[in-house]
Amino acid sequence: MAPSESSSRRNRTHGGSNNKLWLGLVGLSLFLCLANVVYHELHLKQHSMVDSHALHLQESQKNLIVENDIPATVEKPIENKTVKAKKQPQISVIDEAGNDKHVEEDEEDQHYIAGLSCEKYGGLSDEAAQNMVYWDDIPSDSKYISPFFEAGNEKYMTFEPDGGGWNNIRMAMETVIVMAHAMGRTLVLPPEKRMYLIGKGDNKQKFKFTFNDFFHLDTIHLEHDGFNMITMEEYLVREAMTGKLVNTTSGLVAYPPNNRTKWDGEDLKPLWEYLRETTDVRNWKPGNCIAAFPASRDPEDTQRLRDAFQTAMDDDKRKKSLRVPVPVDASVSDRIRELRGWHRSQLCLYDEKMQASHTVHFMCYHKQRARLLTHFYSFLFFEDWKQELWAKRFVRDHIRYRDELMCAAGKIVDAVRMRAKSKNPASNPNGLYDSLHIRRGDFQFKETRLEADKLFEITKEKLQPGATVFIATDERNKGFFKPFRGEYDVVFLDDFKHLIPDMNTNYFGMLDQLIASKGRVFYGTYFSTLSGYIMRMRGYSGVKNRVEGYQNGGLKDSYYIWPKKKQLEMSEYVPVMGGQWQREYPVSWHGIDKGIESLHEQ
Repeated sequence: MAPSESSSRRNRTHGGSNNKLWLGLVGLSLFLCLANVVYHELHLKQHSMVDSHALHLQESQKNLIVENDIPATVEKPIENKTVKAKKQPQISVIDEAGNDKHVEEDEEDQHYIAGLSCEKYGGLSDEAAQNMVYWDDIPSDSKYISPFFEAGNEKYMTFEPDGGGWNNIRMAMETVIVMAHAMGRTLVLPPEKRMYLIGKGDNKQKFKFTFNDFFHLDTIHLEHDGFNMITMEEYLVREAMTGKLVNTTSGLVAYPPNNRTKWDGEDLKPLWEYLRETTDVRNWKPGNCIAAFPASRDPEDTQRLRDAFQTAMDDDKRKKSLRVPVPVDASVSDRIRELRGWHRSQLCLYDEKMQASHTVHFMCYHKQRARLLTHFYSFLFFEDWKQELWAKRFVRDHIRYRDELMCAAGKIVDAVRMRAKSKNPASNPNGLYDSLHIRRGDFQFKETRLEADKLFEITKEKLQPGATVFIATDERNKGFFKPFRGEYDVVFLDDFKHLIPDMNTNYFGMLDQLIASKGRVFYGTYFSTLSGYIMRMRGYSGVKNRVEGYQNGGLKDSYYIWPKKKQLEMSEYVPVMGGQWQREYPVSWHGIDKGIESLHEQ
């Protein structure tokens, strides 16, 4: 073979080998890149806190995550800690369409729930605004932290809102907020939804609500050191979509229905069913048990509570009529005895097992008669009396209607007083007026639905002849009240709507409450939780303003229309004696400012 031919063959042979090597390296590089992408995709899916909308889109399109696909031994993702001190303060403003707008503001401009300034809401004099204030400013209370709160070990409480009218919803909400704080748990707020009887509207005004539309929950969350609240969407992104929720029956990681994390305005039944399957569900029935909280994590405190409850059960003192208040700092068994009543024979205890649960869930489910239709103070019991009084102050001072509602009501109260003064300037220089709440509409307690003549005859005993009388009512036919017009200067919320032209009509029931609560004399409807809340606000105001009878828990000039045996019930101290909801009780406002300083000495 010629030298030139041999050399050419060698070159072709080496060139082919080099090409194969080069192609192999390229293929290997592509494989490694692809493997790296797949690895990070899987890694991020399990360990990242991604945007909920993107995550929902990604997972629903791929349709990869189902309960049985991922074992319960999924590696625990990096903890997402909430540091409230870093939050930018926000205010929430309800615009003309009733929408809740969050606006960031500087620290010095932050809204503080203790005050009431109406400058942002059309203006109201400071004097008129302060007339609406029944709460107190106790800065040290915002520093109180539950003994069950664990920094760095966040646990949660979820709940299903009550299915009744607004004031039933409000009562249950107060209860779960206090329970969440008592347990040291982050409270998960339900998605936005249409609520019974306050869902009036179309595109012209908001008709689906969250609790923050009625109360300054954002401010409560910001102001209190040991209390966190998050939305359901945040909870599902943070806990459910990262594999932390496990089906309690199968033991497998379970994800939300269709991997949905945003449920605002949606049918919530699938969400509630999912939470019932993946959390520690407690069906605490207020009519059967007392929800009790030990003074600390110490198991000995838990046992002491059990022993005290048994002592109260065995003691014949409970059979006596208790018209004299039990001291707020009385023994544990004495306080249980007053609260327990005649029929509650169980203790729903926040014990060691429940303390260890990742998420505790409270249902509103009629098939299991699960419903927190109760006043928080008639259901919740604290071994430490100072913690119990803190909870009552917390509700009084912080869980109150938003400033825009307080200010709108203040405008109308001011207008009613000016009208009352103009009618009788010499005899009524302060413009005092009387008020009634007449519940009709869908009210299920027909015995309280009296005809106008009967209502007039009963109430004229205490109403001042010729007085201006504000009537809060759901009766649309105002001609129904003709008997009253012959004796009094009768006014309704409708007569003052021009003062609040941009107010969402779904808030009118709350305005009725606030305006009626300022009456000199007030007559309410028994069994109505709307009337009940008016009574409680009058109780708070009575203590704040040292109204006659406040020392013993009684309410001056506060009555029920019917039944007759209930008419004077609010004039003297009456103990709860069971998980009642039909009326409010003095234990919610009587003596609750005791022990403020000593609470922090523990």
